[in-house]
Amino acid sequence: MKILGFNFTKVNAERLKEVSGKITINTEIDFPNFKELKQDFLKTKEPILEASFSYKVKYEPEFAIVVIDGKILFSVDEKLAKETLKGWKKKNVPDEVRIPLINSVLKKASLKAMSLEDELNLPLHLPLPTFKKSE
Repeated sequence: MKILGFNFTKVNAERLKEVSGKITINTEIDFPNFKELKQDFLKTKEPILEASFSYKVKYEPEFAIVVIDGKILFSVDEKLAKETLKGWKKKNVPDEVRIPLINSVLKKASLKAMSLEDELNLPLHLPLPTFKKSE
């Protein structure tokens, strides 16, 4: 599998209210759509698929939300393309496709989300490394 392109289509971060009490942070990744692209601009023998994604960081109870949507273009062999297009509606995407897609979204969207969280003064959804004095 080759990742050919990655772009954001929506970036939204919103603080809904002031913090009071304990908050929990949940992250969700969803792939609501897969489709095959018919194109002439890329010279490849393999089918090119487009996966839409949604990356959400929810701060509960309804404290804040970060939503990042986008698209990933990738190529796979003919057999894997058919399996992917057939199985995505049942959330049954082959691991050879699903794992690299999730890793790509995590890599790019997490960094964007952390930047937005910093700007809104929200707790980061992923811990950063810290330096401590040795004993």
